[in-house]
Amino acid sequence: MTVREATSDDAESIAGVARVSWKYDYPDILSRDTVEQGVEEWYAPETIATEIDSDDAVVPVAERDGEIVGFAHAVEDETGGTILRVYVAPDHRDEGIGGDLLGHTHEALADRGAERVRAMVLAENEPGNEFYRRFDFELDEKSETRIGEETYRENVYVHE
Repeated sequence: MTVREATSDDAESIAGVARVSWKYDYPDILSRDTVEQGVEEWYAPETIATEIDSDDAVVPVAERDGEIVGFAHAVEDETGGTILRVYVAPDHRDEGIGGDLLGHTHEALADRGAERVRAMVLAENEPGNEFYRRFDFELDEKSETRIGEETYRENVYVHE
């Protein structure tokens, strides 16, 4: 398995990992329509390609046997850096891929000068919350995020 920075050619594969992950992770949290709206809004290939090409974004992918099996998306911001997402395709979980993506992303943000890194996860996504706690992120605040037409509670973790 290799972790590398994404290229715009990876946008379709990233969208595919997002779609299968959302369907797997959120059936009791998000409606089917909300999943489709969220994936289309946040992970449309042209949206991802724009983020990949952005100077303030970090978008690594995990690749195994020529297939994208996971990705992360983070941005530099006024707080230092914010990890917006870390997703691993369900068939490739529990192999350390998420941790590798998180480590790569955290290091890339630190290389850009971020001393404080935030991470966002839906409050009801207990496996996602546990993931960040396992890597010594501490719950810092609660906020809300909009997916499609709905608003959801979100936990904001921080690692300094």
